[in-house]
Amino acid sequence: MGTLIVSGGRRLRGAVRVAGGKNSSLAVIAAAALAPDVSTLDNVPACRDVATLVAILEALGVRVSRAGGRLTIDARGLRGHVAPYDLCRSMRASFYTAGVLLGRSGRAQVPLPGGCSIGARPVDFHLRGFAALGARVATEHGYMKASTRRLKGTSFYVPRSSVGTTINLMMAATTARGTTVLQNAAREPEVVDCAVFLNLMGARVRGAGTDTITIEGVATLHGNAYTIIPDRLEAGTYLLAGAATGGDVLVEGMIPEHVTALLTKLEEAGAEVVRDTDGVRVRGGELRAVDVDTAPYPGFATDLHPQMVAVLTQARGTSTIRETIFEARFAYTDELRRMGADIKVEGESVHVTGPARLTGAPVEAPDIRGGAAVLIGALAAAGDTEIAQVENLDRGYEGLEAKLTALGARVARGGAMRAAEAGG
Repeated sequence: MGTLIVSGGRRLRGAVRVAGGKNSSLAVIAAAALAPDVSTLDNVPACRDVATLVAILEALGVRVSRAGGRLTIDARGLRGHVAPYDLCRSMRASFYTAGVLLGRSGRAQVPLPGGCSIGARPVDFHLRGFAALGARVATEHGYMKASTRRLKGTSFYVPRSSVGTTINLMMAATTARGTTVLQNAAREPEVVDCAVFLNLMGARVRGAGTDTITIEGVATLHGNAYTIIPDRLEAGTYLLAGAATGGDVLVEGMIPEHVTALLTKLEEAGAEVVRDTDGVRVRGGELRAVDVDTAPYPGFATDLHPQMVAVLTQARGTSTIRETIFEARFAYTDELRRMGADIKVEGESVHVTGPARLTGAPVEAPDIRGGAAVLIGALAAAGDTEIAQVENLDRGYEGLEAKLTALGARVARGGAMRAAEAGG
């Protein structure tokens, strides 16, 4: 997949428009396949995870076409119930097909998913939820196999306020007989986005955005048109990149309330944060150490933890970031240390002492958000950094080089750069 070469040490300045939410898109695209009908989704990002889910649905008989940021999903031809192993193993959100297939046809054979190696994220929560809804569930040879004549409403406590479990069970329950109540449900904006779309399809979902979601089952769903919310994690990444480089970055088209915890911590660290109708603007300055605990929404998002650490390498003093969601989300720290960061990992906490003089080095993007942290470090570092495994960044970010270049960064694909040099 090549590498990303970053010539760092330049202050990012200018405006960048955030894409549609990657995680929201995955949930809403899956939900669209619940109806034997056609749906049109706008503001869908062109990133690898979306392409992977589309390929999975196409293998099951769904027809999908893209025109710019619009996806047209024709799920009338969905016939299969066995999701393809090679595609599912690369992305955790592939497991949404389990809820879709059970809700649509009562049969599902879905590989146990892969994705980012950031800690234990057992699908046991999903399996227990499907069983509570009346499905016969078993795991064999790396697959979940489940079947039912029709799911039945139930009351289910969602362990750890799991986002994936909440969305999967919410989708499956839309066509169950009777009423389902999800207690301790995740409150993330992506859950709300999926619930709004389901209701437009004819579902009866109440309480999304609170810790109790009630789903009254309906006989059938129909297609509809919908626009995906902006990507709060992409927005946060660009704001943090601006702060780390001492720059002045306006992120347009975002929803500030979706990243309140992040903006509060940036202000506490000494960055200037301006919220207005165009989006959010961050001006970097002399940063100071802060302490952060990740938490479910509306707390500080675990998916912004690595990028925040990259920023705090440039802050004066020692910061502590405590990771409460994923216990193995620390692979990126080795890569930042290669660039000169002073980082220590102790149990569930990362201690960062700065400001550090980062310098370019050969590094890797270990996962989507860890890769974003390495990229931010490279933007702040003196000299050139070559980032391998850039496909992990492509999983979650649309148009990365173009957006960074518009902000004044010097960044290019390694293969493209070497080809240009050879041609010159």
